[in-house]
This record gives sequence, C-alpha cells and structure tokens, in this order.
Amino acid sequence: MKKQNFELKNDKIRSAFQELKKKHPERFQRRLTLSWSNWGFGMESLSESADRLAKAGIHFIELHGNHYGPDLGYHPDETLRELKKSGIKAAGVCGMFSRDNDLSSNRAISRQAAIDYLKREIPFTAEVGGGYLLVVPGAVGRPQKYDDMEFDRSVDTLRSAADLFVQNGIKAAIEPIRSAEVSFVHTVADAQKYILALNHPGVQQINGDVYHMQSEENHIGEAILAADAQLINLHLADSNRGALGEGSLDIDIIIMALYLIGFNQEGKFVTPEPLGPSGDPYPAMYGKPNKSQLDQLVFQTATYFREREEELIAS
Repeated sequence: MKKQNFELKNDKIRSAFQELKKKHPERFQRRLTLSWSNWGFGMESLSESADRLAKAGIHFIELHGNHYGPDLGYHPDETLRELKKSGIKAAGVCGMFSRDNDLSSNRAISRQAAIDYLKREIPFTAEVGGGYLLVVPGAVGRPQKYDDMEFDRSVDTLRSAADLFVQNGIKAAIEPIRSAEVSFVHTVADAQKYILALNHPGVQQINGDVYHMQSEENHIGEAILAADAQLINLHLADSNRGALGEGSLDIDIIIMALYLIGFNQEGKFVTPEPLGPSGDPYPAMYGKPNKSQLDQLVFQTATYFREREEELIAS
C-alpha cells in the first residue's frame, strides 16, 4: 500500500535519526532536558509546584511571567529560595501577553503596557537565573486582527525594549500560536519573518509549541528542523492538549527531530504545557488547582516522554 504523505515525511526523519545514531553515537550521551510551564497550575503556591516537579524527576521550571504591575508577581529572592528547597532551577519565563499588554495593539496605552511589562519581566528572568523570556507578538485570545499594520506595530514596539534583552543576558523567544488564539505569527516561518523584520541581536530565538504546530504546520517534525538552532524551548501537550500519551500525537517523531537539530544541549528545554483545548487558555492561571489531577498530569507526561526517548535511543 502506498504510504500517506505524512508517513513519507516521518520516514525521512526516522532514517536521518538512525543514521545519526550510527555515525555519531556521542550525540546521544546527553538526554533532552525536561522543564514544565507552571502557570497552568492556577493559584497554587510555587513551593507546591516545585515539589511536584522534583518528585517527577523534572529539575527545571518555566515560571509564570506574572509581573503585571510593579507590585505584582514573584519576588526574585523568595522565588530562588522556594525553588532551591526542591532542587529546581528556572529554565526561563513564560511571558503573558493579553489585550491589556498587546505589542501589536492599535491603542498606544496597551503597547506602553507591553513595554512596561517587559521592563519588569526581563530583569526578573535574569535575577532568577532563567535563560529566555517567551514573547507573543499579538494578544492571546484575540484571533481577529486589528488591521493590516499590527505586524509592523508589534515589531516597532518590541524593538523599543529589545536592548533590555542584551543588557540582561536574556534571549527573547518568539512563540508562534494557532490562528484560533492569535491574529498573526502562527508558524515557525512566521516567527522567522518577524525576527528578521525586527533585526535585533536580543530577539533571535523561537519558542515552539506542538499543540499549535499540529494546527498550523504542514508537519511538526519538519517545522522543528526548520527552526533548527533558533529553537530554544518547545512546549509539549498531546493532540487533545492533555498529558502525553492520552492523544494521537506522534511524540517519537518530535523527539527524533529534536536530536537531529542537537536540542539535547545546555540551555534548551522541552517544556510540557498541557492546558486543555480552549481558544483562550489564560483563565487557567487563576483557577483553583486540583492537586491529584495535576500530579497525574505531570507524572504521566514525564514518564511517557522518558520512556519514548529511551525506546528510540535503544532501538
């Protein structure tokens, strides 16, 4: 039987992965680094979240970028103390961009709020030892475009704060998001176009998300290969945006593609972010946490990912 197109693409990645194992076994001595994005845990204390991750064998966390005002959000010293108790380190920070702080807004007050937010979040990321800050060019939960100039406004607004990334030693990671949630920058190619238009050394990285990729990319594995060295973090969730292993996502192809681009190196993270299929996931950050469900979500995802990774490397 003739194979389907996606199967042919899978075969190509699988063949390249096997060839890499054969010719360069040293490239597999280090495993991919698991982290976890904690804002989906809702109104749970950081210490509880860190303890859960440590018990699951996850030693990095992508912190909720919750500095929505000068008096709000995590305090650096307290954050470091709480993480240290559980042996957890900050991988980076998940920047949160809504209509209130939209880099592309047609309201100047919202763009200024985005700049002010970055002025708080970038130094915080550096103070807690994170390496990247996730940036969304347009508001999450706003799939309708303002006008034909939102891309340009977003680029100009982010450029005005871009020097802060360099000054603080933090990498801006542009995240493409599916068209059901944002009005532009939906694919890796879109993110690369945005980065090229901004043309700043502080804004060169990409944050991928496989849930968005399955909606917007022709093939997730090929999109990872196309992102290549620009990819610094990859959000994970299964096809139903739940725990890995609960849907139809081909996690093997994703793992193979990541090894092909040398993603198993210091400073690059695979970060589960299973949020459910809502068109606007941001309300989850204010939800009441169900600890038993969160425990199951984390442990199943971490266990399944490591099992598949070891299966691929051993086979």
